[in-house]
Amino acid sequence: MSAPAKAPTTAGGRETWTSSTGFILAAIGSAVGLGNIWRFPGVAYESGGGAFLIPYLIALLTAGIPILFLDYAIGHRYRGAAPLAFRRLAKRAESLGWFQTALAFVIATYYAAVIAWSCSYFIYSFDLRWGEDTLKFFTGEYLRVGDPEISTSIVSAVALPLVLVWVAVMIVIALGVTKGVQSVNVLFIPMLAIAFTGLVVRAVTLPGAMDGLNALFTPDWSKLADLSVWIAAYSQIFFSLSIAFGIMITYSSYLKRKTNMTSSGLVVAFANSSFEILAGIGVFATLGFMAHQQNVAVGDLEGLTGPILSFVTFPAVINQMPGGNIFGAIFFASLIMAGFTSIISILLGVAASIQEKFGLSQKSSAILVTALCAIPSVLLFSTTSGLLALDTVDQWANNIGIVVSAIAMTVLVVWVFRKSDVLAGHLSAVSTFKVGRIWRFLIGVLAPIFLTVMLVDKVVALVSEGYEGLPQWYINVFGWGTIAFIVLTAVIMAAIPWKGRDDESFVAWPQLEEEDR
Repeated sequence: MSAPAKAPTTAGGRETWTSSTGFILAAIGSAVGLGNIWRFPGVAYESGGGAFLIPYLIALLTAGIPILFLDYAIGHRYRGAAPLAFRRLAKRAESLGWFQTALAFVIATYYAAVIAWSCSYFIYSFDLRWGEDTLKFFTGEYLRVGDPEISTSIVSAVALPLVLVWVAVMIVIALGVTKGVQSVNVLFIPMLAIAFTGLVVRAVTLPGAMDGLNALFTPDWSKLADLSVWIAAYSQIFFSLSIAFGIMITYSSYLKRKTNMTSSGLVVAFANSSFEILAGIGVFATLGFMAHQQNVAVGDLEGLTGPILSFVTFPAVINQMPGGNIFGAIFFASLIMAGFTSIISILLGVAASIQEKFGLSQKSSAILVTALCAIPSVLLFSTTSGLLALDTVDQWANNIGIVVSAIAMTVLVVWVFRKSDVLAGHLSAVSTFKVGRIWRFLIGVLAPIFLTVMLVDKVVALVSEGYEGLPQWYINVFGWGTIAFIVLTAVIMAAIPWKGRDDESFVAWPQLEEEDR
């Protein structure tokens, strides 16, 4: 009997993707998530329709792709998850790596809850269990939403699928990069593309679909003079590409020594944006049908973005569609696949960070991290206050945490540790699409300036206006408390000594370090 095949590794013993295709599919799986489906269409509609594509494309070219390349360069050159990669880049930068890891940990805790909702609704779609009043069912009978509080009342309909999601995540990450993460993405991403394309084709054939598409794509050129529209464009690009919180640093660290990274990055970036536009077409064609059925304008509909779009508006549309059961099952299966490929990328970075810091085995770190993440996930987000907690934590993690992380990363790498030339040379040495002075300007000047504008605008709004009418104590606990937890975790983890490592072990590619000198 022949021995089982082992996962491919580098000369240093680090597991690698079996091919560039495997890496690209995994990176697309990470980038294409729930936000592509329920966030982009609504943001585009509210930000000028077809005119929004101009700032969106500019944001993609000036911030999204350049910072994606920066993540790739750091991960591949310094061969580690975010903490180890930044520690190898500069000793004082390790805390930034732990900031990104803690941020990913927080995002995973609530992201899993949305996947659990999708699992429930996949089952419900077969008998349209949500009934006629889909809002009442979602917030009442299903989530049993209560007042803003720290609730201990577990909702079993959410907790059970949530536990199953965490078990599945643990298994995939424990299997490793090739047998686990790559295998899931190679299976799910083609399935997701086929399923969602089928949904879009069905949606555009519905009565009223063109009204929805006209509402989405008719340009309002006056919006281009509104700073908030440009902020929305940069925000959307940033949050949908999975950049600046350790995911792509970890993924690129598993690439082989000679890999065409920039070309792969362009494929990932444009595939992600293409899926967003496809989602916009499908969502608004469906909303056009709903408006047609109710004899109202598309703009008069409610719930055009976020969880309400997916779990209230779409079930209401499914109720009115011929063959709605099948449409609903495919839609929620698509949400599950998009969400699952994203969450395994988020948790892989956390597990790899713990594995490298404490010298654990792959399986041990996977079990430990998923267990530590699953406990607060279930206790916080499967309770009667879970929806409010999720929305609040998400607002601060995405709009404050990720933006702070990106600003710190670009400023530290370019201006404090002066590594932009080294990283540009590294990317150009292994890739067909070369980067140079323009890339360094984008990551060192333009991106941090615009990100700082975004951050200040959001902080001022949250401080002066609050959030969704929630009491200040609730905002302090679940909003600013989230940021405090991330910062404190970063400081503590950076202070803990690395197990079994000396200074020489912090050199990723000795021959490259020699070239730098």
